[in-house]
Amino acid sequence: MLKAAKTEIEQGWLISAKGLISSDIFGDFLEMADHLLEEGYKDPAAVIVGSALEQHLKGLCQANGVETTVERNGKIVPKKADVINSDLVKEGVYTKLDQKSVTFWLDIRNNAAHGNFEAYNSDQVRLLLSGVSEFMGRTSDEL
Repeated sequence: MLKAAKTEIEQGWLISAKGLISSDIFGDFLEMADHLLEEGYKDPAAVIVGSALEQHLKGLCQANGVETTVERNGKIVPKKADVINSDLVKEGVYTKLDQKSVTFWLDIRNNAAHGNFEAYNSDQVRLLLSGVSEFMGRTSDEL
């Protein structure tokens, strides 16, 4: 039994299963955000999509050996999402063009989370949802 488990780990089955489960969970969040957006609730939709994106970025870090924390003043603190975004590009996980898109998406999410609701509109949240969905689908094999 241990040999079988070892073989599955070496062949990446457990990692790909984790990726499938994560994709399924994030898919549910994206569907929820889509429903909220269709009902006219752009702000909670933006927060949900942005949160799913941030979790996906952290998953990409974990799968690719990119640190998500940094030591500052003797304390371990989480890296900001923009720093993680840059680190993933430096490691070749995705392209500079993707980085620019992620920066745009994170900006919408940050504005929504901080109550700056006039900084973006429903059409931009639709772009956020569409872009993040495509990005997560395309990069989920990196998990």
